[in-house]
Parts: sequence; C-alpha cells; structure tokens
Amino acid sequence: MLLKNYTLEIFNSECMPAAMAVHCFAHLNQDVGEALPYLNSVLGGFTYTKDPPSVTFKSQGKLMTVHPKKIAINALKDEAEAKKIVEWLKREINSAWENRNNIEPSYESAPRPAITEILKLLPKTNCKECGQPTCMVFATHVAQGAKGFEDCPPMGEENGKKLSEYMSRFRFVY
Repeated sequence: MLLKNYTLEIFNSECMPAAMAVHCFAHLNQDVGEALPYLNSVLGGFTYTKDPPSVTFKSQGKLMTVHPKKIAINALKDEAEAKKIVEWLKREINSAWENRNNIEPSYESAPRPAITEILKLLPKTNCKECGQPTCMVFATHVAQGAKGFEDCPPMGEENGKKLSEYMSRFRFVY
C-alpha cells in the first residue's frame, strides 16, 4: 500500500467567505508522485502536469487535483463529503500503484469536449429550464461533466442521443 494516511484540512474560500461550499486539502503522509501517471491512465485526468507532477480530475462539478504530497478538492458540501472523496481517491491511488505492472502510464492530458459542439446540439432557446441562465452556460457545465443531456428538458430525443454519443468519447469520473 503506497498511501496509508493523511491529514484533512477543511476551509472556506478566502475570496467568498460566505459561500456555502467548503474546500479541502488532504496532506499526504506518503509521497504518491510515482503513482500519478498510472492514476492518470486509470482515471483519465483532464490535466496532467509533469513538472511539478500533478493530475487533475473533474467529477460531479468538483475539481480534484492530486499532487505527490497533497490532494486538493473544491466545492464540497461538508467534511463528510470531503472524507468520502479523499478515501475514494486513496483507494484509487493504491489500486493504480499495486496494478502498475498491468497499466500503461499516461503523461498526457485527456482530450476535452468542445463547448461549441455541445452547443450545436442544444435547442439554443435560453429557456432556463435546466437552471442555467443560457444554453452556453449549460453547454459549459456539460463539457465539465457536471450536467448531462437529461438536464435539458426541451432537448429532443435525437439530439440527446447525439450528445450522449459525443460525450461518451471523453472520460468522466463519477
């Protein structure tokens, strides 16, 4: 087991102290830097940085970055959610490391969906039924993996299927 324990630090955003969401750092007691290319390969990180090494994922509207000695996660409901996600990442890091002989390490960032391609499939009515102010904002959330075609009530079945097929080309961690 590569990662055994960590210390959790929960904090509010300094620029938005009244925000309902919290952020966290998990300060790792072990260095997981060598596992990052394997984790990137397994989870398909959005951004992989070689120097200094880190891999970033987006999951359910949260941004998660794993560094050799720290994990950073934003937009959390509370400490319980932070613990749940950090424990999941701990299991993923250890699994990737233990199975590294069977995994081709990836030192590249994953391809990203194009917002313009998503927007082409939306009704472009800016109806706000999805809870977003415009179709462009909704398309951005879809590209980030935070929304799906089913979150757009006026989207037709045919375009919903096309959007689902388009998004299936990209890996999202849920």
